[in-house]
Amino acid sequence: MLAFVLISSSQNFKGIASSVEYDIIIRNGRVIDGTGRPAFPADVAIEGDRIARIGNLRGVQAKRVIDARGQIVAPGFIDMLGQSETYLLIDPRAMSKVMMGVTTEITGEGESIAPINDRILKEQEDFNRRYKLTVDWRTLGEYFNRLGKQGAGVNLGTFVGATQVREYVIGYDDRPPTPLELEQMKKLVAEAMKDGALGVSTSLQYVPARFAKTDEIVELAKVAHQYGGIYITHQRSEANAIDDSMKEVFEIARRANIPAEIWHFKTAYQKNWGRMPEMLNRIETARRQGLKITADVYPYVAGSTSLSACLPPWAIEGGTDRMVARLKDPKTRARLKKEITTDAKDWENIYLGSGGPGGILIASVVNRDLESFQGKRLSEVATEQNKDSLDALLDFIIADHGQTGAIFFMMKESDMQAALKSPFVSICTDNGARATDGPLAGSKSHPRGWGTYPRILGRYVRDQHLMPLEFAIHKMTGLPAGNLGLKSRGLIREGYFADITIFDPKTVIDRATFEEPNQYPVGINFVIVNGQIEVDNGQRTPALAGRVLRGPGYKQ
Repeated sequence: MLAFVLISSSQNFKGIASSVEYDIIIRNGRVIDGTGRPAFPADVAIEGDRIARIGNLRGVQAKRVIDARGQIVAPGFIDMLGQSETYLLIDPRAMSKVMMGVTTEITGEGESIAPINDRILKEQEDFNRRYKLTVDWRTLGEYFNRLGKQGAGVNLGTFVGATQVREYVIGYDDRPPTPLELEQMKKLVAEAMKDGALGVSTSLQYVPARFAKTDEIVELAKVAHQYGGIYITHQRSEANAIDDSMKEVFEIARRANIPAEIWHFKTAYQKNWGRMPEMLNRIETARRQGLKITADVYPYVAGSTSLSACLPPWAIEGGTDRMVARLKDPKTRARLKKEITTDAKDWENIYLGSGGPGGILIASVVNRDLESFQGKRLSEVATEQNKDSLDALLDFIIADHGQTGAIFFMMKESDMQAALKSPFVSICTDNGARATDGPLAGSKSHPRGWGTYPRILGRYVRDQHLMPLEFAIHKMTGLPAGNLGLKSRGLIREGYFADITIFDPKTVIDRATFEEPNQYPVGINFVIVNGQIEVDNGQRTPALAGRVLRGPGYKQ
């Protein structure tokens, strides 16, 4: 890297030699720096992987000049939950993320990329076989090494999953760990933190995560705290039991003395619509009492998870093979049909919460024979197959060996908007990076993975005036970077890494729909990752400039 001098934007540049050369200068744009302060006109110079100067750079030379006239120069967007840890190994371009301005992704929702053993690998074998993915790592450090050598379109940081270490030590059974097993789980968390995990995560709605009691999670969170990490959670209930679930989040944060974030915050199912302001007030109260609680949200009224999430927990216990065997048993199937059509508080009945088969859309499959059903509602599948909707549901889970991704329409727009406006709520996609070409092109997903950030900038900022543009950019950049403790990222600031997104505020908008999600947005014109241009005038370049982002416990 060439040597350079950091010069404050407030200094007088008179006398600076016009022969000074930078790698890139972004001219004539309006800078929104990620702090929330108003936009200001400035040029931005990049040298190597860093922002070198900000200010009036007339007469200063660069190898590449980007004319950003009429455009916004912002920090690269940070996806607080991206789910791309395996997708980046299959297609490192991270197309759907980079094309909407994302330069950094955070992942590891309960089930993380590591640690991994043969038992966990068996559960993943259908996915790995379809995409010819060789798993040659066992620890988080080994995964980071592979990703770093291969390259990726985005920076990636991950949490270590409490679910992952539970599966590693206990498996998929509904029982507490023995004292010896708990110590082994704590050791795995410590090793992951030293490898660079950002903290410990949970996904408590799902099996086997929901088998973990609060005390177990607190003990793992205490380990993450020892290494400077945070606790982040898909909380135990986003619907009928959300009151108790919120109390648990606060209890874990208090007992482990650790900051906590709630992933993809929502009040789901019709009976809970309208409760988001109440839940936000609860977080505000906890924050006033000294707890560091934050959250994130995606700007859609539908969620996405496995189709098998429609089943009660007992039906999923023990792993995929045992689940499929239960669905094939006539007596068990009769019991399942009764429970799935009965409202409950002791588990998240997402089938009823989405209004039944008409509120469930098949998003992605692993079994290629089922690809024609992608983009169709479960009710349409049942009609095509001439089946009762519950038989269609159970048979589909069997046919795809529990690997189907589905979209569930279960939220209210006003609740989502209330969360979106909150000052302590950042932005996520909760979706893995895909592309319209290449090995991942055959599968569909939720439109949030293709349009989240342009949707906020276009629909909610420009068109609906839900929030100021500077505030929205802060929620996409400086806020999540601060919550995660990411060093020298999330802001347009001299000396910071040159992760930059340049967009046209007049035209930026998402194009992805629930039926046809695989569409890139418009108006995202340039994306720079660690000083390298990955989107140039709206076109993806071959650059793979993303880096592994390690947490505070990492010691090189």
